[in-house]
Amino acid sequence: MMQDQRDNSYLFGGNAPYVEELYESYLHDPASVADHWRDYFDNVKQIPAVDGSSRTDIAHGPIVASFAERAKQGPIRTVSADSADSAMGRKRVAVQQLIAAYRNVGNRWADIDPLKRTERPDIPELDPAFYGFGDGDMDIVFNTSNTFFGKNEMTLRDLLQALRQTYCGTLGAEYMFIADQKIKKWWQEKLESIRSTPHFNVDQKRQILDRVTAAEGLERYLQAKYVGQKRFSLEGGESFIACMDELIREAGAKGVQEIVIGMAHRGRLNVLVNTLGKMPTDLFAEFEHKGPETLPAGDVKYHQGFSSDISTPAGPVHLSLAFNPSHLEIVNPVVEGSARARMERRGDLLGEQVMPVLVHGDAAIAGQGVMQETLAMAEVRGYSTGGTIHIVINNQIGFTTSDPRDLRSSLYCTDIMKVIDAPVLHVNGDDPEAVVLATKLAVEFRSQFHKDVAIDIVCFRKLGHNEQDTPAMTQPLMYKIIAAHPGTRKYYADKLEAQGVLPAGTGDLMVKEYRAAMDAGKQTSDPVLSNFKGKFAVDWSPFLNKKWTDEADTAIPLTEWKRLAEKISTIPEDFKAHPLVAK
Repeated sequence: MMQDQRDNSYLFGGNAPYVEELYESYLHDPASVADHWRDYFDNVKQIPAVDGSSRTDIAHGPIVASFAERAKQGPIRTVSADSADSAMGRKRVAVQQLIAAYRNVGNRWADIDPLKRTERPDIPELDPAFYGFGDGDMDIVFNTSNTFFGKNEMTLRDLLQALRQTYCGTLGAEYMFIADQKIKKWWQEKLESIRSTPHFNVDQKRQILDRVTAAEGLERYLQAKYVGQKRFSLEGGESFIACMDELIREAGAKGVQEIVIGMAHRGRLNVLVNTLGKMPTDLFAEFEHKGPETLPAGDVKYHQGFSSDISTPAGPVHLSLAFNPSHLEIVNPVVEGSARARMERRGDLLGEQVMPVLVHGDAAIAGQGVMQETLAMAEVRGYSTGGTIHIVINNQIGFTTSDPRDLRSSLYCTDIMKVIDAPVLHVNGDDPEAVVLATKLAVEFRSQFHKDVAIDIVCFRKLGHNEQDTPAMTQPLMYKIIAAHPGTRKYYADKLEAQGVLPAGTGDLMVKEYRAAMDAGKQTSDPVLSNFKGKFAVDWSPFLNKKWTDEADTAIPLTEWKRLAEKISTIPEDFKAHPLVAK
């Protein structure tokens, strides 16, 4: 019996047609095959290129069928704009419709859920057959110079592959609802010219892995050292730290000198340590209640603010994390007001030197009214801050509910952004490179158009809401999948090692190095500038090492009061006021 089993493994020659049929189904829709086959095919669908990058394999069946069909039809034809053949002319129009369909609804077919809980929806408009194309049309060459950014001429097969790679990969873009045609064309060129595929060098990939490792490392260290204490873990959404790292670097390159950040609890401790550079020893002291507690009423560690000056290749950037009350999104208008005040102080009319960043939860951004109230002021004169970067840590569960039918009435949690025509980039949290690419594009868009933009990082929440509950009780199916998930860091580390970008074992070595740094109470990398004093820096030295009860002279001199009173009650000579106002 054992010999029969050995002779009949799943890779046995006689099983090849069955495995190939499964692979074809997987390439069309990964959710159509069993989980163990999907995991296997996930590792073999990437085809290595000469430059060290990789591309995704495509289904083989349609290619074989098209060759057979082409043999019956004769020479391959090019369909150009001046084609006189009416049938070919209709196909040219159909190609334009196909491109438009992918731009409009391709994001709904995108691979953005790391848990792969739902099948792809049936969208006929994304199928070439919907427009009358058959297998025999796949090698027809179309002139795409005025319809799709990329090559001037492409076969229908290459065009279809380009569309799916651009709009249905691990980055799904929503921008076609925007009224401004110039903005839509900008996104089309940016995404289609690179097919929404990041191209990072070895150093950049290592930096991304370093940030993801730091994000996971801090959470696991706190979990082991401070068992049962609330911290609102980022585990499952570690790519967010890589996102913040790229955001600061890219913003610095665009000339931004101050970034004002507002966020609620989820991942806040991770941002404090791995983004703003708070010393781990200070965080540990707060967990152990060893920190100074001189105030009559303190605040919990995941509400506290922080500020620091971070070094970037383009120069220093000042980061301010606003103090946050429990009411999640209520910090949004506070951040916008702070950013506007800093712009006024600098004479920065467009927000080129100051940038607000708001980090949301998926349930809060869709459910809290202050979100819409703040967005409504985004482009109002006197309140605009030159565009806000919105980042959603979308763990697909909010507080306790994971079924989208019970979460909200909109398709995406970010649909509220459509109120102000803000583009949204939905990205798979298990692909840190795609997250970093989305961040890069978002900052570039904000710099170009001074408008809001959202990055929806679709991830998951490995532990309970505050590490003291058991989510498997209310969401058993979701957490059965999460329990089997190895983690974003391991996925990415294994990918880089398989590509030959990093030597084998590098990922595990980085984990050990970060753990050792935590034991020593320091960071593995420290970009904080401790002695930097910019022109607009606030001098806090008079207040350091002082008691809050110490007397302070806050009075305004009487002469200044008189000067202000005279100014606000005197009408300029060259100004004719309304009679009632003058009175």
